Amino acid sequence: MAGIRSYNRRVLVTGGAGFLGSHLCERLLARGDEVVCVDNYFTGSRTNIAHLLSNPRFEAIRHDVTFPLYVEVDEIYNLACPASPVHYQHDPVQTTKTSVHGAINMLGLAKRLDARILQASTSEVYGDPAVHPQPEEYWGNVNPIGPRSCYDEGKRCAETLFFDYHRQHQLVIKVMRIFNTYGPRMHPNDGRVVSNFIMQALRDEPITVYGDGTQTRSFCYVDDLIDGMMRLMDSDPAVTGPMNIGNPGEFTMLELAKQVIALTGSRSAIEHRTLPQDDPRQRRPDITKAKALLGWEPAVPLRDGLARTIDDFRRRFFA
Repeated sequence: MAGIRSYNRRVLVTGGAGFLGSHLCERLLARGDEVVCVDNYFTGSRTNIAHLLSNPRFEAIRHDVTFPLYVEVDEIYNLACPASPVHYQHDPVQTTKTSVHGAINMLGLAKRLDARILQASTSEVYGDPAVHPQPEEYWGNVNPIGPRSCYDEGKRCAETLFFDYHRQHQLVIKVMRIFNTYGPRMHPNDGRVVSNFIMQALRDEPITVYGDGTQTRSFCYVDDLIDGMMRLMDSDPAVTGPMNIGNPGEFTMLELAKQVIALTGSRSAIEHRTLPQDDPRQRRPDITKAKALLGWEPAVPLRDGLARTIDDFRRRFFA
């Protein structure tokens, strides 16, 4: 089980104005921590953290993690990196630099401060998996030179750096492999399937399903994901990860599209398009370790999470 640690810590969250980062900042503040939110606002937004700016325990800094940062904190959540294909392929060199240089800079800061540090890694390290579901011991099936490689290999290299700092400098590290996550504050144009489907459905536009729609994904609601992230950070120092955090419930793209149409009451039809290069056919986490070591598993069913997400999209973009 996760170890019990005192709150009222000073916590750095890189990528803190992003979708996941803003929810994490909110949860850390709610339990009494001080939060330093760092973001360069490439994909993050001040709107996501606007409701936190008046909190005296919250500080927002515009900064790019590819450059060193000098702050005094007790622990670091390193979430900074564009996480959707449309964003990370916009400037693939910068995406790789964010993962690699960003990891080096944050690990160097953690080493100087003797702070524990968590890396937000990704299920993309498994590539188009030949093993299903994916346990943490699986090394993956990744194309190192494809259009998605800037993100996939950048995150894989970041994991390497984390474990090298752990072995070489005895740094307390946590490596978390995040599977598909959705919820309020998602970027409407990030190219991810949930936001795509919801925006298309609310506009009564055709729902674009790539390939025949039988490829599967597992969708974890953001509240569950943040709970798993915080439990991993607070776990015993011996629990380094990598740790899968995601929802093992598996859905085809066609099933997801039909759920979104039903929940929005949309008149959208489903339109099939060509499957993108290196798009994985299956993605589902084996969360045996998270259950055993963190006492964690997701609690929010897809239907309930989708309903909350649709309400958020309606409020933000269709009010």
